[in-house]
Amino acid sequence: MIVTQLEDILGTDRDVHAETWNSRRLLLAGQKMGFSLHDTLIHPGTETEIWYQNHLEAVYCIEGEGEIELIPGGPTYAIKPGMMYALNEHDRHLLRAKTQLRMICVFNPPVTGQEVHDENGVYPAAAGTDA
Repeated sequence: MIVTQLEDILGTDRDVHAETWNSRRLLLAGQKMGFSLHDTLIHPGTETEIWYQNHLEAVYCIEGEGEIELIPGGPTYAIKPGMMYALNEHDRHLLRAKTQLRMICVFNPPVTGQEVHDENGVYPAAAGTDA
């Protein structure tokens, strides 16, 4: 069994900060579950372009308001608590936070822990994956 407390990873290398977000990585590739699990904060008033070319992601909003726009050309969906979206086609998107968003994110393949978005909004492919 794997047990992780959020408070135990805050301020560690599993608490990854970027300009528009910070991701608290609760479950990682090295734990061999086949997916990773993140508790992510999106900073209010920000817009982040993201394109997970190498990962599929499902996101569940538990706090805040914002929107996700598929690019290019939309559509745009409101994000609020209780809303889930899944980027099942490696969808390129803009994530906008009106207020601080708190999102629970699941990645397949799992991330290793220190990934941040590159200039195209992409996480690198994990070693040994076909993504």
